[in-house]
Amino acid sequence: MLPLIKTSIPDRKILMPRLEEVLYSGYVAQGEAVELFERKFEGYIGGGHTLSLNSGTAALHIALILAGVKEGDEVISTALTAEPTNVAIKMVGAKIRWADVDYKTGNISVTTIEKVINAKTKAIIVVDYAGIPVDVKGIKALSEKYKIPVIEDAAHALGAKYKGKKAGNHFPFTVYSFQAIKHLTTIDGGALQILDSELYEKGKVIRWFGLDKKLTRMDNNISFQGYKYHMNNVNATIGLVQLENIESVVQSYIDNGKYFDEKLKDVNGVELIEYYQDSEPSYWLYTMKVENREGFIKMMADNGIMASELHKRNDLHSFLNDYPSELPNLDLFYSKMVHIPCGWWVTNEDREKMIDLIKKGW
Repeated sequence: MLPLIKTSIPDRKILMPRLEEVLYSGYVAQGEAVELFERKFEGYIGGGHTLSLNSGTAALHIALILAGVKEGDEVISTALTAEPTNVAIKMVGAKIRWADVDYKTGNISVTTIEKVINAKTKAIIVVDYAGIPVDVKGIKALSEKYKIPVIEDAAHALGAKYKGKKAGNHFPFTVYSFQAIKHLTTIDGGALQILDSELYEKGKVIRWFGLDKKLTRMDNNISFQGYKYHMNNVNATIGLVQLENIESVVQSYIDNGKYFDEKLKDVNGVELIEYYQDSEPSYWLYTMKVENREGFIKMMADNGIMASELHKRNDLHSFLNDYPSELPNLDLFYSKMVHIPCGWWVTNEDREKMIDLIKKGW
């Protein structure tokens, strides 16, 4: 079965000597490797300050804290995402207010965001779902109009661009996941890209129990809640090896995605995703809308290819559904949405086979 998602690990001849070096160095906790990984990742993103963490969820949590979200506040979000996006909102004691999606893209709708903004709204989370950039221009205009900070969840969108700049350059806070199946994995881990240098310094203190690592333990004075969210040297070393080849890995997703975009145009029963002007997806998943999704998934499985909607819409989780809402665009989009394999493991033969199968119908 051709998998929908797959972990990318460097060749053992390259990775293992580097891992052995750090494992037997006598220092496997947060240290020089973590610092180096952060600076190298900043170079890849092309801006901002990288706060490496032990998960993308930790990055979301710290972003919400730095955005000033507190218990009883509201955060506008999307129900079309992996659960951590919205679980993190509950971690700060805030409530989730749903915005609908744009049916053309599946991403959060600027128009609907504006409709649900109220006096309790303290942040907006936007998700580059499946590697498709959000409406950066529209969301930035809305953020400036209402003075509400935006947190971009780019867990699916490493390498995605708007106006030639990668995600991580457009909003105050951008969240990345380095969990096992993402474009770049550190086995588990994440990062928060922060544009403001002062907030970055505060983020470093939150990451480590509220302690400032620039001071000794005896000279520290914890003045706010911190957490044990740091990355360690072992994960960072894996990340450093991954970064050496990340451009080609991400490009393989993009090449496959563009191939599907071209070959699936005007195919009966298929409706392609539209992309916002000046945006470039990184295609963590290849997403499309199909008629008779169950039949489509079965047909692909019968031919050795995994296809799936993958994520449960988050408003179906009772814990996350603070304000049950009518989301007609999501209802329609989700009823048709399906993903097919698009990553580095998909060969030319694989993608040609998928196109032939889809064109034959289901």
